[in-house]
Amino acid sequence: MNKLEIAEIRKQWTKEKATFDRICACYVDDDKTKTYVGRDAFFSLPEEEIFKYLEIFRKATAGQIGRNLVNLEFPREEEMEGGAQAFLLKLRNSALSDDALLDQFYDLVIANYETAEKYYIVLAHAVYDIPGKSTAGDFMEDASDNLYDYMVCAICPVKLSKPGLGYNEAEGRIGERKRDWVVEEPDKAFLFPAYTDRTSNIHEVLYYSHKPEELMPEFSEALFGKSAPASAGTQKELFDTLVAESLGEEATLATVQAVQEEITEILEANKDQPEPPVLGKGDIRRLLSRSGVSDEQLEQTFDRSFDELAGSPDEEIVVTNLAAAKRFTVKTPDIDIHVKPESAGLIENKMVEGQLCIVIPITGDIEVNGIPVRAAIRTGEE
Repeated sequence: MNKLEIAEIRKQWTKEKATFDRICACYVDDDKTKTYVGRDAFFSLPEEEIFKYLEIFRKATAGQIGRNLVNLEFPREEEMEGGAQAFLLKLRNSALSDDALLDQFYDLVIANYETAEKYYIVLAHAVYDIPGKSTAGDFMEDASDNLYDYMVCAICPVKLSKPGLGYNEAEGRIGERKRDWVVEEPDKAFLFPAYTDRTSNIHEVLYYSHKPEELMPEFSEALFGKSAPASAGTQKELFDTLVAESLGEEATLATVQAVQEEITEILEANKDQPEPPVLGKGDIRRLLSRSGVSDEQLEQTFDRSFDELAGSPDEEIVVTNLAAAKRFTVKTPDIDIHVKPESAGLIENKMVEGQLCIVIPITGDIEVNGIPVRAAIRTGEE
């Protein structure tokens, strides 16, 4: 799913537009015991609860694709009888009305979701009547194309509210506030089937993790038969190591600046695209070549380094996960220099009075800890 498709579904999750027919829930204690299991018609709930659940679902699909929102394609064998996709499809087709299937799903989550805390599993089913689109791209609510039959699941930590003071109406005074167990925003979630090209895609699932660095590959493997990809931080580390090993003796400031400029250009060229750009093995090799790395150097190191570090020649890196694309950092033993990516070319290496220095030209006003200062040039006569 891309960001436009995700946005289209999320826009349905309002009190006026939502088409959820059933919501199911399981409260799990910190000893993995099912403390509460329930099932309700969605709009039979009190209005305030409806708003809270809709907020949970919106949070469960918010974020950045390739970072904390990941598209997972089911392996072919998982679509066979007994596979992960086949089970989820059976659960979806039941419209969450089969207690045995629900219990099996809760058990699957409990057995594989690693946490020492209490948590709340909430699962809802809906059918979205997909409106047609005019040639101008406008939605036509009275011209439905087909139906999107789906379910959304969120796993939310349940934590004790913080201690504090509050107004006690019965006693008419400010006193200690009662602490309650509160359902927090989702930690993990998924949307199944995926919604791609404005239709249901039973071959994929959209997986969400509140913390991008905690995708829980084992958890996604158990639920979807597909391990979550490398986290954003791992992808960044892979790219940095790959560049460092590929450059070798050619790892000059100018070359690394050129690599940064290539990344910035890729992001700029794709900023209006619904999906983030990705770099495969060949893309990275061409990027390094354009940055000035010699063909000889690439032939000696690149292929071997990529296969060893990535673990697969098909590994891809999401460009928006490269933190260096957001800022250019130069580190020395004593000083760190941070500049905007578009200003990275201003940094130079120069010999000054026999000392190798990092030189940054002054093009405007200077501030030190928020205090404006006057640029002074030491002439040697001072």
